[in-house]
Amino acid sequence: MMPLAAKTPPLPRPDRLARAAADTALMAEIRAGLAKPQKELPSRLLYDELGTALFEALTLLPEYGLTRADQRLLEQQAGAIARLLPERVLVTELGSGSGRKTRPLLAAVSRRAPVNYFPIDVSAAALDRCRRELLAEPEQAADSRGIHIVGLEGTYLEKLREAVRRRQPGEAVLVLFLGSTIGNFDRGAAKIFLWRIRSLLRRGDFLLLGADLEKPAAQLLAAYADALGITAAFNLNLLRHLNRDFGGNFALESFRHQARYNAPARRIEMHLVAQIPLHCRAAGLEIELAAGETIWTESSHKFTPAGLRRMAAASGFRPVAEWRDAEWPFCEALWRAEAQS
Repeated sequence: MMPLAAKTPPLPRPDRLARAAADTALMAEIRAGLAKPQKELPSRLLYDELGTALFEALTLLPEYGLTRADQRLLEQQAGAIARLLPERVLVTELGSGSGRKTRPLLAAVSRRAPVNYFPIDVSAAALDRCRRELLAEPEQAADSRGIHIVGLEGTYLEKLREAVRRRQPGEAVLVLFLGSTIGNFDRGAAKIFLWRIRSLLRRGDFLLLGADLEKPAAQLLAAYADALGITAAFNLNLLRHLNRDFGGNFALESFRHQARYNAPARRIEMHLVAQIPLHCRAAGLEIELAAGETIWTESSHKFTPAGLRRMAAASGFRPVAEWRDAEWPFCEALWRAEAQS
């Protein structure tokens, strides 16, 4: 009998190495946030598989008109948007979710030339739903002729860099950043993030940005603290994700969801409020929470059209066109990448 050869451990796959690096960075972000006087947790913890499903559910709530406004504008203006673009475009979407709202625009763009679509999301479940949404049902598949879909799991800028590298000769890039996800950034951070997107593009590429516009505080609070409690479940699920993947021991029943409107900052804030004094740990860090103390989990900044145009200019883009929804104040803004100073 021949002796058994010693097995050489397989080298880690590049995607696993990238995921490990991302988890390490997220771990550091968790520790830094929980060490602040106003404790914070990264909002991307909201979007594990269950969190993504809960978010899809809350977008159907009558109080939450943002997603429907985003989808209405894309359905109504898909042809107009496509006509303002070059004939050949690579389309990539930051935070694609299920991809449902993107279908009319992809269909309009693909009528002129085949299109490569690179949805980017931190959730593998969301990317799987995105592909099924675009291709599964016959009428959807018909709309998707000429669309080649390659899902990219990971963080926005890392995977945007990968998508842009795949452009073909003579192809422009269209980046979709919909759903007012830009509102989750502080205003200074939003400008930096948009500038980083611009730095990955060529002059003549495009960004389609969805942004929720300012509206009465009562309307906003109702949207982020719905009567059915779906937003509360979505927020509390962040702690379940923290417990499962980052060594947390947070008792979900000891917290309640709270939405606040910060008028000076023009934003909604989501918090988790400790109901009793708590000693908790996560990511190797021990913390104390007093009764009534909060963990800040997400912000949703609101915008004006003029403010959006100023953001475009500050980050190396030129506004080309904008469309506003009549039922829920929301804007789709198409920007063209210009020469950076």
